[in-house]
Amino acid sequence: MKNLTIPIKYGLAIGTALIAYFLILSLFGAHTNPIYSLLNGVIAGYGIYEGIKHYKLLKGEKFKYQKGFAAGMLSGFNATILFSVFMGVYASHLNPAFLDNIQWRLTGETGLGLFLFEVIIMGFATSVVLTLSFMQLFKKSWNTKDGKRHTYNKEEKK
Repeated sequence: MKNLTIPIKYGLAIGTALIAYFLILSLFGAHTNPIYSLLNGVIAGYGIYEGIKHYKLLKGEKFKYQKGFAAGMLSGFNATILFSVFMGVYASHLNPAFLDNIQWRLTGETGLGLFLFEVIIMGFATSVVLTLSFMQLFKKSWNTKDGKRHTYNKEEKK
């Protein structure tokens, strides 16, 4: 993808929205409860969807599945990296007691490295699943006369 402005723009928007949402939760003391992180998927999903839609509008008839997929994935990955950097700074400098207060911790100590690894894996996985899901809405249908020539039909072969 030669033009990376869409993934960077939407990645920054998604990452900024995730950071703002986290900080709003922290004002109410709810940032340590993992149930509120479900809205992260909605925020990321909306941003990824809008990024793919913007790319499709930009390309018009030249829109290709692979390029749309890359736009969505890179938007999500950029957001994940930005949010992970913020969480690293937050957990290590702004609120060092944060890791001790997370409610999803089952046993033992959760170190900063493991916490950031989990944030990155969850962000990347969310990006992959959402991008694959949204690309089903944007891909061209093969349920047309032109599309039928790309499918195997037993009856035509007889």
